[in-house]
Amino acid sequence: MEIVVDAPPSLCFSVASDMESYPEWLPDIQRIGVLERDSARRPTAVAFQVGAFGRSANYILIYDYTEAPNAFSWSQRDGDLTYALDGSYRFEENANGSTTVHYELAVGLRVPVPGFVRRRAEALITTAALRDLKSRVESLA
Repeated sequence: MEIVVDAPPSLCFSVASDMESYPEWLPDIQRIGVLERDSARRPTAVAFQVGAFGRSANYILIYDYTEAPNAFSWSQRDGDLTYALDGSYRFEENANGSTTVHYELAVGLRVPVPGFVRRRAEALITTAALRDLKSRVESLA
């Protein structure tokens, strides 16, 4: 899924990779704790507590900045309701100075659910994440 943000890729990357600010602009995030950082001080292991499915869920994501600042990705290391929350952001500069943000997410739930329910959850999370990122970045631009 993708969205166009009226800001340069560098600002999009900066906001998306600042996990510690997520609770300020992502309403489902209840708490964040950075567990590890790389030599550039970017979070590489982050513990999240989120509101999900009418209750709190906890998970730890591991971040990979190999393609930074054009993209970064993550995979889940631990989780109580999910066994996978793997995804990526990719930032593509447009001719007019805006950025097309590409967001991918694969969700694996520990409870058995039909495939269409899982796909619907992925779509809802992805749509909200892109909408909220666009709003946050454009408010700072």
